[in-house]
Amino acid sequence: MSRPPLIAPRHTVGALALLALLALAGCTSLAPDYLRPALPVPATLPGTEGQPGTPVPDSGPMGWQDFLQEPRLRELVALALQNNRDLRVAVLAIEKARAQYGVEQSSRFPAVGATGAGTRTRTAQDLTTGGRSPTSSQYSAQLGFSSYEIDLFGRVKSLNEAALQEFLRTTESRRSVQLSLVAEVANAWLTLDADGRRLQLAQDTLRSRQKSYALTERSHALGAASGLTLAQAQTTVDAARADVAAFTSQVARDRNALALLVGAPVPAALLPESADTAASASTEPTTPLAPPAAALLAIPAHLPSSVLLHRPDVRAAEYTLRGAYASIGAARAAFFPSITLTASAGTASNALSGLFDGGNGTWSFAPQIRLPIFDAGRNRANLQIAETARDTAVAQYEKAVQTAFREVADALADRATLAERLQAQQSLQAATLKALQLSEARYRLGADSYLPVLDAQRSLYSAQQTLIALSLAEQVNRITLYKVLGGGWSDDTTDGTATPGA
Repeated sequence: MSRPPLIAPRHTVGALALLALLALAGCTSLAPDYLRPALPVPATLPGTEGQPGTPVPDSGPMGWQDFLQEPRLRELVALALQNNRDLRVAVLAIEKARAQYGVEQSSRFPAVGATGAGTRTRTAQDLTTGGRSPTSSQYSAQLGFSSYEIDLFGRVKSLNEAALQEFLRTTESRRSVQLSLVAEVANAWLTLDADGRRLQLAQDTLRSRQKSYALTERSHALGAASGLTLAQAQTTVDAARADVAAFTSQVARDRNALALLVGAPVPAALLPESADTAASASTEPTTPLAPPAAALLAIPAHLPSSVLLHRPDVRAAEYTLRGAYASIGAARAAFFPSITLTASAGTASNALSGLFDGGNGTWSFAPQIRLPIFDAGRNRANLQIAETARDTAVAQYEKAVQTAFREVADALADRATLAERLQAQQSLQAATLKALQLSEARYRLGADSYLPVLDAQRSLYSAQQTLIALSLAEQVNRITLYKVLGGGWSDDTTDGTATPGA
């Protein structure tokens, strides 16, 4: 006797069909495959000859703690990273983007909710056939979900991917703010140091010229110096006094700028030594302070342009481009049917005490399919908008790479000549000092007037101020190079993907 064929229960078949639809919805996407655009710049950065200095790890960008060699500056930057308000806004933007991504991700799952309801109604006797006013009750409890979209064509998945790329973009924006903040604090600290040394130089020059004026005044009183010589000496004193006042004001402004970047009062122990020396305004000449030591990136020869992909602004532009690709997938999915499900199960009774009695179970299942037939070109226009946004993001990404290339090339061009300029300026300072000594000797012997001494004093003072400015420019160039290279030069982005930086 043959056995009858096995037939699965009807509810089991429906459950299996629903599971198959959910599985299919999780692996479908109409978004085009992402392909990183080719770099619209030369393959190698210009002027990347080997430079001596601190080596950079090959595993990724150099951390600012390793780059900044001055302990006070490192501690100040750490304080700024805790208190700077711009960085705090960037961190809050990340939290907002993370929450938005969570909202979009929740759309991929049904929102299950429970409801309970109870009603009691009384009907007017004029509306009943028996002439009585009956009172009826109804109670129910249900568990279910409503309007859950089965993502057959990846619309929800694409929107979720776009939200993820926006979240990743904000993380890169935060890293960009942090990198800029490190550079700005370092530049402000070094500028304060340079202006402090300028002020110290002006104070030393003023004291020296005041002594020279006192000697000239005594010589004039004795008839050994003319009134013209005395007036010329007075001009040098007044010029030095004006410079002292100007640099005193500049140092105060530098301190205010540094406090704004740090976001809190700057402890005196973290200020550069020159600022403290200048503020003390000692009456005795002091030895000119040397600029503080700073790290120097070791730039290898033939540095590829792909290192620019480390920059947070370039990575942020790429995440925007990836999000535009995902938006195209969502726009394409709008051309296809969509299925939404509403289902619930529960119990109902006309008496609260019998709500959970046997036989009072209820359920409902209401699938709905939406098939676009005519929308007057709305979906096609939305797709065109998404594709145009993608093309715009490509152009913006390429512009970000070109801007990065130009900034690095400019920094490297300055770096190539700064050493020579510093050497030339140091030689010029030594030569002007020698000229001043010879001019003073000839004036004391009566071989020359006081005018060559004045010219030599001005030349030496100008050469000393220019040397301080060049020393500052050389250190600022180091920081600029660190910033425009995205925090380092090592190339570890050859896999064609971008990941959030530290």
